[in-house]
Amino acid sequence: MAAARGSRSGVSRAALALVAAVLVGCLAGGVSAAEIRRQKNVQVALRAKWAGTPLLLEANELLSKERKDYFWDFVGHWKELDKGSECLTAKCCVQKIVEDVRSLLSEALASFFEFSLTLRSASPRLVLYRQLAEESLSSLPVKDDALEQIPGNGPVEETCCWVDTGSTLLFNSADLHKWLEGSGKGDSTGQPELFDFDHVYPRSNITAPVAIFYGAVGTKCFKELHVHLAEASKQGKVRYALRPVLPSGCQASSSFCGSIGAADAVTLSGYGVELALKNMEYKAMDDTAIKKGVALEDPKTEDLSQEVRGFIFSKILERKPELNAEIMAFRDSLLSSTVSDTLEVWELKDLGHQTAQRILHASDPLQSMQEINQNFPSIVSSLSRMKLDDSIKDEIIANQRMVPPGKSLMALNGALINIEDLDLYLLMDMVREELSLADQFIRLKLPQNAVHKILSAAPPAESNSFRVDFRGSHVHYLNNLEEDALYKRWRSNLQELLMPVYPGQMRYIRKNLFHAVYVFDPASACGAETIDMILSMHQDNVPVRFGIIMYSSRLIDVIEENDGSKSEEDTSTLIMRLFLYIKETYSTQLAFQFLSNVHGSRSGGDDYSEEPVEAHHVEEAFVDSLLSGAKSHPQDELLKLQKENLYKQEAEENSRFVHKLGLYKLQCCLLMNGLVHESNEDATMNAMNDELPRIQEQVYYGHIQSHTDVLENFLSESSFKRYNPSITGKNREKRFVSLFASYHQEDSVLHDINYLHSHGTTDDVKPVTHLFAVDLSSKTGTKLLHQAIRYLMDGPNRARVGLLLYARRDSVSTILLMKDIIDRTISSFSNTEKALNFLHGLCKFYEGQHMVVSSAVGDSISTIMDKVYSLAAETALPVDDYRAWLTSFSADTVLKGIDKLSDFLFGQLGLEFGSNAVITNGRIFVVGEGDSFLTDDLGLLESMEYELRTKYIHEIIEEVEWTGVNPDYLTSDITMLVSSSMSVRERPSERAHFEILNAEHSAIKLNIMNSSIHIDAVIDPLSPAGQKISPLLRILWRWIRPSMRIVLNPISSLADLPLKNYYRFVLPSMDDFSSTDYSVHGPKAFFSNMPLSKTLTMNIDVPEPWLVEPVVAIHDLDNILLENLGDVRTLQAVFELEALLLTGHCMEKDREPPRGLQFILGTKQRPHLVDTLVMANLGYWQMKVSPGVWHLQLAPGRSADLYELPSKLVAIDSSRGKLIHIEVQKKKGKEHEDLLNAADDNHFQEKTDNKGWNTNLLKWASSFISGDASLKKKAEKNTALKDARQGETINIFSVASGHLYERFLKIMVLSVLKNTQRPVKFWFIKNYLSPQFKDVIPHMAQEYGFEYELITYKWPTWLHKQKEKQRIIWAYKILFLDVIFPLSLRKVIFVDADQIVRTDMGELYDMDLKGRPLAYTPFCDNNKEMDGYRFWKQGFWKDHLRGRPYHISALYVVDLAKFRQTAAGDNLRVVYETLSKDPNSLSNLDQDLPNYAQHSVPIFSLPQEWLWCESWCGNATKARAKTIDLCNNPMTKEPKLQGAKRIVPEWVDFDSEARQFTARILGENAEIAESTSPPSDAPKPDDKDLSQDVKDEL
Repeated sequence: MAAARGSRSGVSRAALALVAAVLVGCLAGGVSAAEIRRQKNVQVALRAKWAGTPLLLEANELLSKERKDYFWDFVGHWKELDKGSECLTAKCCVQKIVEDVRSLLSEALASFFEFSLTLRSASPRLVLYRQLAEESLSSLPVKDDALEQIPGNGPVEETCCWVDTGSTLLFNSADLHKWLEGSGKGDSTGQPELFDFDHVYPRSNITAPVAIFYGAVGTKCFKELHVHLAEASKQGKVRYALRPVLPSGCQASSSFCGSIGAADAVTLSGYGVELALKNMEYKAMDDTAIKKGVALEDPKTEDLSQEVRGFIFSKILERKPELNAEIMAFRDSLLSSTVSDTLEVWELKDLGHQTAQRILHASDPLQSMQEINQNFPSIVSSLSRMKLDDSIKDEIIANQRMVPPGKSLMALNGALINIEDLDLYLLMDMVREELSLADQFIRLKLPQNAVHKILSAAPPAESNSFRVDFRGSHVHYLNNLEEDALYKRWRSNLQELLMPVYPGQMRYIRKNLFHAVYVFDPASACGAETIDMILSMHQDNVPVRFGIIMYSSRLIDVIEENDGSKSEEDTSTLIMRLFLYIKETYSTQLAFQFLSNVHGSRSGGDDYSEEPVEAHHVEEAFVDSLLSGAKSHPQDELLKLQKENLYKQEAEENSRFVHKLGLYKLQCCLLMNGLVHESNEDATMNAMNDELPRIQEQVYYGHIQSHTDVLENFLSESSFKRYNPSITGKNREKRFVSLFASYHQEDSVLHDINYLHSHGTTDDVKPVTHLFAVDLSSKTGTKLLHQAIRYLMDGPNRARVGLLLYARRDSVSTILLMKDIIDRTISSFSNTEKALNFLHGLCKFYEGQHMVVSSAVGDSISTIMDKVYSLAAETALPVDDYRAWLTSFSADTVLKGIDKLSDFLFGQLGLEFGSNAVITNGRIFVVGEGDSFLTDDLGLLESMEYELRTKYIHEIIEEVEWTGVNPDYLTSDITMLVSSSMSVRERPSERAHFEILNAEHSAIKLNIMNSSIHIDAVIDPLSPAGQKISPLLRILWRWIRPSMRIVLNPISSLADLPLKNYYRFVLPSMDDFSSTDYSVHGPKAFFSNMPLSKTLTMNIDVPEPWLVEPVVAIHDLDNILLENLGDVRTLQAVFELEALLLTGHCMEKDREPPRGLQFILGTKQRPHLVDTLVMANLGYWQMKVSPGVWHLQLAPGRSADLYELPSKLVAIDSSRGKLIHIEVQKKKGKEHEDLLNAADDNHFQEKTDNKGWNTNLLKWASSFISGDASLKKKAEKNTALKDARQGETINIFSVASGHLYERFLKIMVLSVLKNTQRPVKFWFIKNYLSPQFKDVIPHMAQEYGFEYELITYKWPTWLHKQKEKQRIIWAYKILFLDVIFPLSLRKVIFVDADQIVRTDMGELYDMDLKGRPLAYTPFCDNNKEMDGYRFWKQGFWKDHLRGRPYHISALYVVDLAKFRQTAAGDNLRVVYETLSKDPNSLSNLDQDLPNYAQHSVPIFSLPQEWLWCESWCGNATKARAKTIDLCNNPMTKEPKLQGAKRIVPEWVDFDSEARQFTARILGENAEIAESTSPPSDAPKPDDKDLSQDVKDEL
């Protein structure tokens, strides 16, 4: 041991000696510590807009996700006030909470819990409860005089806890006791609403009155009310739900740890911050000196535990604290290496491979990868000088034959994750689900290898094509393409299917590829229409094999009622009998013609009448059909048929076959190779087109050859013997529940079930378990019960049945007696074969007697007893046992069992009381009242669930070698539980075969043998995706310890630096919680030692559902030049999560998305808080929301007049927002009315002018600034200024980013106002405005008498994203014009921020655009010096424009009414999506897009004087200019400010006025600072680059 210690200390001394030597050399070289410490830092924080939430309550919300019971266990632990009394700091409290949770969770889940707690991921759920609490307090009367105890100045102790009963609020246990005593007599109609997320006390009586307790564990008032409610719940007096809320002002009454986090802002993590090196070709920086402004909190210090060039400075400082200054100077020297944004071509050649080598050879590869891609400009020089190992390069190149270079992929337990949409919160949700499932399976005694197999296995893909196996003798084919002489000339080569043909052209191949079998009642109108269509298509030589299956609707009804045992012949059966006779005696062709003649004899052949077909019509058609070729007189043959009842059995079997298939519910339908479609001609052709690619694929892979039976091939592969769309529907329409938590409860209902099995299979393992929830007091329930018994009697060998029988508490005793008899029979005799026969007889008797409505209870009980005894005797069951049971029958005992069952069915599974359902391995199928659910449907349900969800799980479990447990009976339970848990798993279905990639030299492999999580990834470390994934992988490795295999995939040959930015991903840690007091600091992004002379621009990379904005930023975040900071060491910025995003897709049944449909969102009291419009593109819509419970509905007006949609409840309870799908349909009689038309727009304008409901329409995209008290004092002056302006309001829209362009924007506003006497409203895109501008603009609006609104729209996930901030801003100018403004706004003018207006903009606003949605000014062409830069005059643009002008985007008018009517916005987005994927397209996005699309979105060309700019127009036309734009000049590259002062004489005065006003508002010195020197990376004026995009740049 001593030797070992000596060895380690020797290493330490050697390291310190090395540091000392380097330090001496560094300092001796003339680099002083003071010079090195000049380095500047950047710090960024992001906080939530909502108030702080207590960590203790967040912890319990996180815990409840694992198991609902844990929530109440945690409440029990922390309800005492002295809990956590030993903790005097926030960190101690958090550690105490985590320590308590570790006693409940496995090690992996506890570690995950700790990270989730530091992430604050449960905070939004508490904000939701807070919203509900505020609604509760404001909407109900308070018991007695308690209202006086809720003053407006703040809450008192009584308002920290209260109970909401729906009709009153109770603040103390005395009032609660009184209410509980009288609750049974009260009216239950006014009970408060419970939601899925509510915490309901275990085993609460679902019929008891609801009481919702608002309070926080750890407060003084909590314990007493909680204990009282919990006890009342156990006694069945109340259904108790707890909503954890710590109201504002109640922190003082909370326990030691109860209020941690509540007083501090919620500082968020899980986002990225980018500092990009900015292209400063045009000097676009404000020269205003930065004032110090408000002091922020002390910046975070550097993380010294991070490795820097192989040194870990925290350890060095521990050993040599006396050298602190020198060691830190040395660290800064390492970090301040030369920043590169360019390299020579030969240096770039192997840069990707060199980076991979550096990562792979590092002691901590994940950390190395993160350090490289997050500080790349500072590291790239050293990377490019590395000597390359060829084995790494060769393996990377070999892998790139299978995956494209630079492509990044990631999979979690085999499921591919979309990296574009990935964020920390989504990843954590996915990981938690996997860990939770693994924990469940391990608790079921499954070995680790089986758990890993189940979690990683790919479930069978759920096919969109559901095929019905209709094969049998009941199908009657009209033709056979392979045998009939009619098709002998057709080719038989199947390869012709793979040849290209013209659209719509059919392939005439002598092979039965398409089997079109029509199912119909021959006596119906649609049956007649179908027959005529078949004959017509056959005559036209359509290459399809036509067949029919006929049935009698009347006979089907009889079968439904009494099994068809008492049936009388009807017309349809007669038609089928005659058809069969003609087919057998004469020919198939004649038989089909007879079916057509039936219709002709009834209606004369003119139309398809719904009038019933009479027998004489059928006989007439029979005679007409046979008259020409009959062997004897047709009338004689008809008499013979009727007399001998020929073909009657066959005809009835047809109907029974259709009934078994379930197709009779569709009336008429088509089976195209088993796929169900409508039966008209269009549907037939569409069905062929849909099926063709599947056939082509099978032919291509050789699965279909010349001798293959195509129908056999498809139907034997995947088909079912029954059609029921409610069972086979898409996954999102199905409902699943995990049975695991219920199974592991003490005294679980699932342990009491005695399962029924089919004859002879009792001892066999059953992978499928059906649990029948049956209401014995309903007719539907008794039928379902009978079908369950019949199903078992049919002999399924892979399913078992458990019966969960219940009835209402007020049910007659006969129903309770029936339940008791059935339960006792199953518990005593379920293993005997006679039990099923007994139950079948009992159910048949019960249905027949209609016991549900019987009033003579005594007689009914006697009847039941007699029947039970006789059935027991018939089935050889012991009659004496039944006599004993019936003698000891107790209704109260049965009711107690029903109460326990009710908690399981309605509390845990979420069924509605009174419903009947089948729960199959966790899938809940509710049988509606009056719906028929037959044994065939059960068979279909069994087959579907087994094939799609259970088979692969069962096969894995079957392979397990059990030790110490009875495998047979247990395996059925385990399969049921595992498949039910897997059914609620949310994961992508896509997978990739990572195993084919070589991973010997080019992969990071971290193998943990017992880990339940496996990560496969392919990463380009030098890519934006790599920057984002690296920290996510590191955090997973730190907290979860998954098994990882990360294949590096850099681009092999680079033409430019792949990354030109610094990046930080913000992650939480325990250090965010104070170790000195109860405060919570929160995580921050920290960039240390950033380059001083490079201009940087800051971007925030947040999860898709987040809308953020800067709220504290003294400096210009668009143009960060750190050398101008002066004495300030750290530039700081604070952003705020303004809102979350609620998005969705709206569809109209069988139509295009309802473009322009309006939704409103709000609460019950205030239904219209925000609203939105539906796009045509995918029916997309979005709304800004905060966490809470919201009601979504159609907006009053035209949307609600035309469409139907019940109000939808939307709960926002996480940081991930929400995506929902909505289907609407038009009201009857409104089907042909348009939602948007000119008349409606005029009507809409009148309504808004009259101040109707929609005066605040579409404020979802807006944010009014109400102003403070000082603004309100100016109200009179502002009113006078507005009154002085007369006429229609001019609406002007603009966008700016960075201090310089905000300075220009103010000047533009002043120039507009000083040239018009009309009211003006400005619309500014909010996304990129600085906090200073948002502070100044309300005052400016007051001072100058204009209105303004800040608008925003989140970039949709489905629309191709721009990466560069400047291009995103350009896109906002054009892509969302139809949805970013209110529908009431009919016209808007866009004016560039750097434009000066010299005329009344009312003239342009009133201009007639000749029906065009857009109006732009064409580029000038009279400045001949610029001819070489006019790209639109040559090449592609010249050919594309075909004589049309190319317009400038600095000024344009949008007729929003016409823009929406013509779907211009949707068209522009389609064109953008097509072009933007090509990096060489849309160089000047906002300008190129409308010019390119002007063939489909026409542009009205404005007169040339409306926009003048020196670069293109020259001085000759300047005097006539109505607006002057400060266009960039690609020849001189003159800085903006310099050009403005030279070109526009009045600009200086406007600028002076605007700056003095700004300085006055912000309290700054109004003196104008001298211009700073240009940044060192700005280009020289004589630099020319002819390839530079010509752009009127912001």
